[in-house]
Amino acid sequence: MIRAFGGLHVGHVRPLLLISGEILTFLYIPQFLELLSYPTSLYITSQQNKTTNTYSHTLMALFLCFLIFLLASSATACDRCVHQTKAAYFNKASALSSGACGYGSLALGLGDGQLAAAVPSIFKDGAGCGACFQIRCKNPSLCTKAGTRVVVTDLNHNNQTEFVLSSRAFTAMAQKGQGQQILKAGIVDIEYKRVPCDYKNQNLAVRVEESSQKPNYLAIKFLYQGGQTEIVGVDVAKVGSSNWSFMSRNHGPVWDTSRVPQGPLQFRIVVTAGYDGKWIWAQKAVLPVDWKNGVVYDSGVKITDIAQEGCSPCDENTWS
Repeated sequence: MIRAFGGLHVGHVRPLLLISGEILTFLYIPQFLELLSYPTSLYITSQQNKTTNTYSHTLMALFLCFLIFLLASSATACDRCVHQTKAAYFNKASALSSGACGYGSLALGLGDGQLAAAVPSIFKDGAGCGACFQIRCKNPSLCTKAGTRVVVTDLNHNNQTEFVLSSRAFTAMAQKGQGQQILKAGIVDIEYKRVPCDYKNQNLAVRVEESSQKPNYLAIKFLYQGGQTEIVGVDVAKVGSSNWSFMSRNHGPVWDTSRVPQGPLQFRIVVTAGYDGKWIWAQKAVLPVDWKNGVVYDSGVKITDIAQEGCSPCDENTWS
């Protein structure tokens, strides 16, 4: 059985899958999954014939519709879509670090104080937590052409601006000596684009949350997610076992399960990459048998993939 996304079992869709070594790549179209209305995990098997044919036919029909969409969009496939909006700021970074993503003091290590709250379309029910964006204000007399890079750590409910930045990030957009002037402006017109997060020599890390209750409940939080991706699925298993248990997104970057395997634990995750989804495997015991709440563990995996968008204009240049 191959787990890819949600609670539905369908058969006869093997042509959709490409299996190479330890990476499973399959067509991933967010709009396609949204129409199916299955929250997290879809199980794909080839064993059921009676109850799965209807699901399969529906799935394939939707797939063909969105394949047309995909082909039409591929002409404008883009790593960096540029968007226009407005941004405001918070006085204290702590307001953002303690936000909906729940990073707390760890947020400062993700973005060096360059933090942002984003609207629901960017926050994506928590999948956008940890995403990096390059943002610059559009007033050339006030701001630099390079702008600043921010990390999403909170949800912004204000429909007047798509981003609310920490004051440090807000003033980082300004020309030298113009920091106070941009703060006085309060809200500025900006343009932004998604960019890869780069944590240099830091691998993806797994933090065991304090709410975990060994051996019956495990909640983890992912930190230092590199690249330009979103984590959309997580599995956990005892090291050496093929009996994987799926985890559910609790909130933000936190995933949990009440089916906790016993022993040292390994993880595999699904990330968006290009127009596809890809399995990322941790090839070691990420959590030891005596894992403890509040401890951060190195996964040994570094994510560098880029999820593409379909848009115009597309900007592949480095702002400077």
